[in-house]
Amino acid sequence: MILGTSGTRFHTLVVRVENKPGVLTRVAGLFARRGFNIDSLAVAPTDDDRFSRITIVVDADSAPLDQVVKQLDKLINVVDIRELDPANAVERELMLVTVSSPAGKRSEIMDLVRIFDATVMNVGVDEMMLSLAGSPARVDDFEQLLRPYGIVEIQRTGRVALAKLRKTH
Repeated sequence: MILGTSGTRFHTLVVRVENKPGVLTRVAGLFARRGFNIDSLAVAPTDDDRFSRITIVVDADSAPLDQVVKQLDKLINVVDIRELDPANAVERELMLVTVSSPAGKRSEIMDLVRIFDATVMNVGVDEMMLSLAGSPARVDDFEQLLRPYGIVEIQRTGRVALAKLRKTH
């Protein structure tokens, strides 16, 4: 495995872009044309209506960070780009998952819900819909533990991240 400059296999980039139609298509198209692999992508408006924030997790195996940044910087609607060091960032992801839950297994699934502090969103005759927000590793762990019960449907948001706050002046 090739490691990025931060010592991880993935780079988390925060890209502030002008909030205009087609910008996300141009950013995603750049990655596709260059053969860069996106592991996660999340987009949201910022507190300033003129801009949106794109959080992109890039697989370091598919592209050197400097190459990705240079290519992104060439796009006209890109305002600025930052890499978040995983050691100095808080990352979260949301997962909604429908899992098979026959009567005999429901209490086992509820034990996992309690352990992970997940939320039961909906309950059907033989299925449950659960929600968990947390670090990507925690969401991964919860998903893996649910797999033996039978995942019917799953949706994950992709990572969102912010730099940790400074503790001293």
